[in-house]
Amino acid sequence: MLETSPIDSSKDKREAYLQAAQIFFGNAKEKAEAGDLKSAGIFILKALGQEKRAGGVGPQVLQLIKTTH
Repeated sequence: MLETSPIDSSKDKREAYLQAAQIFFGNAKEKAEAGDLKSAGIFILKALGQEKRAGGVGPQVLQLIKTTH
């Protein structure tokens, strides 16, 4: 049975979030070009949320510190 390393899993999650952001930005562009600025703004916020999630994926500092108890 093959297991993915935490690094591979983090990379996959990051890529998925960034891909979702690109889709939302594309939707925002389409809505803006059609004159629907409210919907465009909503899609931009969703895209930025995905980018924020992508930035938070990966090992955190506290997870790297092992306790000696």
